[in-house]
Amino acid sequence: MPSAPFRSFTSTFIVLPAENIDTDQIIPARFLTTTERTGLGRHAFHDWRYLADGSPNPEFALNGPRAAAARILVAGRNFGCGSSREHAVWALAGAGFDVVISEQFADIFRGNALGNSLLPVQVPAETIARLVALAASGAVIGIDLEAQQVMLSDGERVSFPIAPFAKHRLLHGIDEMDFLLESVPQIDVFEQGLIPVRATQHAVAPV
Repeated sequence: MPSAPFRSFTSTFIVLPAENIDTDQIIPARFLTTTERTGLGRHAFHDWRYLADGSPNPEFALNGPRAAAARILVAGRNFGCGSSREHAVWALAGAGFDVVISEQFADIFRGNALGNSLLPVQVPAETIARLVALAASGAVIGIDLEAQQVMLSDGERVSFPIAPFAKHRLLHGIDEMDFLLESVPQIDVFEQGLIPVRATQHAVAPV
């Protein structure tokens, strides 16, 4: 689905240092009752975010004062493992996140994220450790997709990988269909340059 072009930004961030955060923890299965991409943010990390009586868990990061303005989530290794539910990405986006930073992502989650304008940023373990330490100081960090870098508060820049086509789509706010439609003029020129193929008659010997 097309979205606004991805622009560089700085933001506060929150940290969920646990490893192997799976998609059922990101959005529990009982909330998979819709095919709409909106409205799931309030259920993100529901079973960690709320106590048994439904009140917010004061110990959970998403309920802290930094969470309201945070556009970046820093998580432990192997984030997004488990089932392939796209709702996990919708819930994270609905909760206000544009970027998830982790040492490693589950492959299907990474694909779902890139297809829904949520940027998965993979960095080394030592960078995650630095971000965990910085979180307590209220630091902000920057994301520069064009340069493929995370900008730390001390000025250091950490590079991250992304597939060229996914980067192009995010920077231009387009999906695969938009990309194909933009290429129609070139496709028309190519087709007009083709030599028509003429059908030939084949004699059939009598039986």
